[in-house]
Amino acid sequence: MDLIKQGDKKLGRKFTTKQKALKINLNQNIYGSFAEIGAGQETVRHFFLAGGASGTIAKAISAYDKIFSDEIYGVEDDNRYVTEKRLKKMLKHETDLLEERLLGDDVPDRLYFSFANTVATIDFFKKYKGHGWIGVRFQTNPNEAYNEIILHTKFKENNATHQQYTIGVMGTNLVYAAYYLHHDPKELMLSLYDSLDRDQIEIDMINFSGPVFEGIDNRLMSLYLVKYNMTNAVMFSPEGKSLLPAQELYKKNVLFMRGSFRPVTKVNMDLLNKSKEIFFSDEEINPENSVVSFEITIHNLRSLNENSNEDVNDLDFLNRAELLCALGHNVMITGFREYYKFVDFISTQTKKKIRLAMGAYNMMMIFDDQYYKTVDGGIFEALGRLMNRKTKFYLYPLKNHDTGEIICGNSVNIVEEYSFLFEFFKKQGKFIEIENYDASIMDVLTRDVYEMIQQNKTGWEDMLPEGIPDLIKQKKLFGYQA
Repeated sequence: MDLIKQGDKKLGRKFTTKQKALKINLNQNIYGSFAEIGAGQETVRHFFLAGGASGTIAKAISAYDKIFSDEIYGVEDDNRYVTEKRLKKMLKHETDLLEERLLGDDVPDRLYFSFANTVATIDFFKKYKGHGWIGVRFQTNPNEAYNEIILHTKFKENNATHQQYTIGVMGTNLVYAAYYLHHDPKELMLSLYDSLDRDQIEIDMINFSGPVFEGIDNRLMSLYLVKYNMTNAVMFSPEGKSLLPAQELYKKNVLFMRGSFRPVTKVNMDLLNKSKEIFFSDEEINPENSVVSFEITIHNLRSLNENSNEDVNDLDFLNRAELLCALGHNVMITGFREYYKFVDFISTQTKKKIRLAMGAYNMMMIFDDQYYKTVDGGIFEALGRLMNRKTKFYLYPLKNHDTGEIICGNSVNIVEEYSFLFEFFKKQGKFIEIENYDASIMDVLTRDVYEMIQQNKTGWEDMLPEGIPDLIKQKKLFGYQA
């Protein structure tokens, strides 16, 4: 159903929160309920204040008491209420009630929706700033299956009242965007910050589902969160589902391997597999309580475009994501070009062991002070943050293609001025060399493989892990032509 009626002004992204709420209220077909827990009736308040709410709001509810909440939405096994699972229960329960009580009324063209949030604002001691889950379940055609948009937010403000207002504005933006911007998910996501600043609230996970979002790749939506500075890190599963990093990494031992993966090669997988052997040989690391993940930085996605000034190419990103997901590990996209910033972030997500798998070249770059000119304490501060008590590095050798020399931990060319730092951290056991590497694949370079695929040359298949060449050919990734 076309929601833009004849005579309607085409509302853009510059409309106020009140104007958006009024636009929804004045649409005679949109009708639903609001269920908000933890930060007051902040979203529905905007719809009441805008006027005309009686034509839109069937019910507004806040079930603050846990007993009341459990009676309505059921008991949670983990006794946690600010969760995606709880949010989904709320959304389904409210739309089920709408259909049960209103289906068959005298407005056959009604488009039902339920909006819900479950939020924890900043605590009394201001130690934890709070977070929340927000979602909307909605129809765009009568009797059609429901669509869902679910997102996770982290508050950045230090005042509970401000946080409540912020969540109300974002909730209003979400309801409006669900109906008027669902045809353009990227624009929908950007509109969530209308009348808000990035330093008020962070969105670190979003998932789209339902008939109007058929064909939407949630991996790409995750990328947009980092690309447009809504968050610094996102994660998705091998199945392409958006994941919440805090949830996936909490109390877990973690192993990350950073790369461009354009495409993923045998060298990449040899590095990862040998690192996993060392990782899981640690008696203190339980495989069931550990996470292994690829990591790609926005910088890596940008710098490998034909024109270094270009933005991230969506198709190029999806090509890489397709292959990494096929290898069965989670993928994280981050805005942390410097390793110490990445470790800072991971350290906020888990208190367990952090391991980074990297080649000798990247390790040498860590000791180059040009990357730390904006850090007050320079390379000393950056390395102090990077080499914390939880972190160690698995080092994979590098072949000098001019001399044939294999460069490893004992022969790396560290800037002389800082070589003593390398030796110090090495003695502290921060660097663990991978010794049983596959010497037969040391000549494989990602950029060479990519160029061979682009130029339709033969032989690139032998440089990639099993199954990856077939996937590239089948889906014509990276410009492959039969």
